[in-house]
Amino acid sequence: MALLKQAEDGLADVFKGAPKLSDSTRETLVKVWPWLALIGGLLQLLAAWALYSWAKTANDFVDYANSLSRTFGGEEVVSTRWDLWVWIALAMLVLDAVILLIAYPKLKRREKSGWDLLFLASLINVVYGVASLFIDGRGGIGSLFFSLLGSAVGLWLLFETRSKYTGAGEKVAVHTDIDKKTDIEA
Repeated sequence: MALLKQAEDGLADVFKGAPKLSDSTRETLVKVWPWLALIGGLLQLLAAWALYSWAKTANDFVDYANSLSRTFGGEEVVSTRWDLWVWIALAMLVLDAVILLIAYPKLKRREKSGWDLLFLASLINVVYGVASLFIDGRGGIGSLFFSLLGSAVGLWLLFETRSKYTGAGEKVAVHTDIDKKTDIEA
């Protein structure tokens, strides 16, 4: 977690100079984040299943083509589609999905740990974008570019809402023993 905190602090400095959203827009994002995490987690699981199905179907076809080739006296013509990068991509998709699904209830309660999980999922998504560069048929450099662009925008929006989870600069209502309401800095 210390490494994650270092990454958070480093990226916070990067996004300090970025354009700021209005408070109402940030509040809307905070209300929407839990639902985006839930939908994103489910879509990540669907993407993992699609990648698994694609690799399995391609591998079955390769096995069939190789058996035909051997039947007629030839050699194997194609190798398997189950390479290291497919397994890495599958693991990242499933890990990202699980993190997003775990973040959902925490984000609904506006816990900082929910924000941290969203941040971690964003970083995993960047790594997935790089890993997908090495998977045949995944779009290459264009896919990497748009993955990094999407991650940058997502991280900017995430850092715009960070204060809503840490409580920095917000007033918190406190009730004392004599039922007197006092505002204090959080």
